[in-house]
Amino acid sequence: MSAPRISAAESQIMQALWTSGPQGAEEIMAAVAPANGWGEATVRTLISRLMKKQAVTSERRGGRVVYAPMVSREAYVTAESQGLLDRLFGGQVAPMVAHFTKAKALSREDVAKLRRLLAELEAEEDD
Repeated sequence: MSAPRISAAESQIMQALWTSGPQGAEEIMAAVAPANGWGEATVRTLISRLMKKQAVTSERRGGRVVYAPMVSREAYVTAESQGLLDRLFGGQVAPMVAHFTKAKALSREDVAKLRRLLAELEAEEDD
């Protein structure tokens, strides 16, 4: 299943579920509301939107409803990354990497990681 479009606010709810697993609305509120200045109604609205998008599912456990992610963090990150790449860089990775290397100075460790990644990709192409 491909990841649905998840807003920045909705991603806060998803992050709480990815981090701590299935939770009730109260736990989700405790995790996200204070840092964002949200009230209970906002959190419940975001959960409802995520359920409509089939990003979150609910299950009754005992006397309460527990919410769980239906979309993995990996699928979400992949979809968001591809969207960014397509929108800003015409789907091309090299201009994106060039932009970030110019916009933010890379440490020696960053450069070493990029070199290792390129070497791994080249090795895979040779196989």
